[in-house]
Amino acid sequence: MKSTTRPSSRFSRRSFVGAGSLAIAAIPAAVTAEEVRTIGVPRREYGERSSFERSARLFPQTSTPGTGASRSPLADQYGIITPSSLHFERHHSGVPTVDPALHELAIHGLVERPQRFTMALLRRLPSVSRINFIECGGNAGREHRGNPGATVQQSHGLVSCSEWTGVRLSTLLNEVGLKPSARWVLAEGADASRHARSIPLSKALEDVLVVYGQNGEALRPEQGYPLRLLVPGWEGNVSVKWLRRLHVIDQAMMTRDEAASYTDLMPDGRARQFSFEMESNSVITSPSGGQQLDGRGWIEITGLAWSGRGRIEQVDVSVDGGATWSQAELQAPILNKAFTRFRLPWRWQGQETVLVSRSRDETGYVQPTRDAIIAARGMKEGPDGFNHYNGLKPWKLARDGKVTHV
Repeated sequence: MKSTTRPSSRFSRRSFVGAGSLAIAAIPAAVTAEEVRTIGVPRREYGERSSFERSARLFPQTSTPGTGASRSPLADQYGIITPSSLHFERHHSGVPTVDPALHELAIHGLVERPQRFTMALLRRLPSVSRINFIECGGNAGREHRGNPGATVQQSHGLVSCSEWTGVRLSTLLNEVGLKPSARWVLAEGADASRHARSIPLSKALEDVLVVYGQNGEALRPEQGYPLRLLVPGWEGNVSVKWLRRLHVIDQAMMTRDEAASYTDLMPDGRARQFSFEMESNSVITSPSGGQQLDGRGWIEITGLAWSGRGRIEQVDVSVDGGATWSQAELQAPILNKAFTRFRLPWRWQGQETVLVSRSRDETGYVQPTRDAIIAARGMKEGPDGFNHYNGLKPWKLARDGKVTHV
């Protein structure tokens, strides 16, 4: 690892703000007194964003409308919480309409007291709220093939972070009582495909939640309304949406998505299975692909870092393609298995260069380069890359201020 250095240009808050003070003073008032006194629109039952905001999810075309994903506009996100309406999606058979008054969660199998929980009963149980990210196992998967996303939404948009509210799965499993032979839990959704994944009992008892709330309100239908599983730090495919059944078993069920998919093919022909954990990752969201700097001078390089192993401990940023690195500021709060916002002030002199970030989590794991990943896992055939890719993401800054992928 190259040594970390401080930015070569001196920076202070006064110099950053002062650099644009003359330009600000020269701008005439954009709103007249008469306009300020105009009565606005009436109150609304449910708040909507301003009509001037255009941030939206990206929907790549698929052959079947009910199958596919949408990507979150990370470059437009402030802080670490992704708005529920902009959280990425991944569907296998469309979004079902589930009536919460009729919906039940069945827990059965290797338990002492099989039980069905209504939504009303679940809400009576002790609840918790936690901020965690969810990331699709295929996020950034095409990067290793040399087919990088032109924008951060296209390359890394299959990850989002929310505050989730619900009941600890351990609370429910204690309620039904586990038999000595219990080792795994099969979670099944109420969508048409009955999407299901096996989860080790040790993880289920550690930090898994059965959630009904997201960012202070009920789950959105695309996020599993009225009930979903949240498995912090693990590939999003195991956080089963529209949760209807938990089957306690003595071994993994070997469903399609844990036998034929979401495995990691290695160069020797063998495959890593149950590689659930999403490892330390980061991406610069500004300046990033598709953006345009309006002139040289002070800018703030900012982005997001996350790790399924725990908290982010450090993020380094390079403004010269990885030749030297500067430690970025981590914005509080720095939470377990959640987005961490990083920031670095930098004075751009108008030169062509490459910007890149590198994260390290509390276990000491450092985000690898693309070359290091290929050396370890080889090059998978086909355009879609492979799952669990977390290589460094560089952005090229041209002399005219245009930012593109490398």
